[in-house]
Amino acid sequence: MKALVVDDESLARERLIDLLADIESIEVVGEAADGREAIDAVQRLLPDLVLMDIRMPCMDGLEAARHLGALQDPPAIVFCTAYDEHALAAFDANAVDYLLKPIRAERLRAAIERAGRFSGEKLVRIENASPVRRERSHLCARVRGSLVLVPIVEIDYLLAEDKYVIVHYAGNQVLIEEPLKMLEIEFGDRFVRIHRNCLVALDRLAGLTRTTDGRVLARLERMDASLEVSRRNLPALRKLVRSL
Repeated sequence: MKALVVDDESLARERLIDLLADIESIEVVGEAADGREAIDAVQRLLPDLVLMDIRMPCMDGLEAARHLGALQDPPAIVFCTAYDEHALAAFDANAVDYLLKPIRAERLRAAIERAGRFSGEKLVRIENASPVRRERSHLCARVRGSLVLVPIVEIDYLLAEDKYVIVHYAGNQVLIEEPLKMLEIEFGDRFVRIHRNCLVALDRLAGLTRTTDGRVLARLERMDASLEVSRRNLPALRKLVRSL
């Protein structure tokens, strides 16, 4: 079984790799220092198992696990952390086991045996679990079988079209299959609705312009495009623009 070790502390990675060296069925194929690196490494190295910390910079382990779950053939995930308050969320994020540091060799072996039975579905659930999902740092799109991660801070606007949402960011765009309404709920402090099919990043909103035919357009900073504002959303948007 090929394994990837993910932890922002190099000493923690070394200790875990040392423990894994005593398990004949495991081949450590790589390391990563945060969730974003982990996703890149998984797509490059194709491990069967990811042993991952939760609290890490850039992207934490819980978010990385949820993104990895979008892969056609996701790896089994075992969280290795010093904190037990994330247990419910961990099992909701595609985990097959949850180990508390310092990790004991026998407990690690048991987790790997469980991971070996991984069949592409979440193997572990805690009954009546209702973990609170935190706001993500990235959106994830599948492009030609690979995952493309878009930092939330780089998004200019989100435009719903049919069953997809087009994510416009840094001069690029990708499609994601997430309802615009759910994105508005999750990122309501970062985006504002200007139309039933469009959310605009608050820090990109530069002002409003009225056209000769009476339509109102939202101007975006550092972009030539102007987006139409619906009559329903106009009063609240005008009030917001005056406060910027």
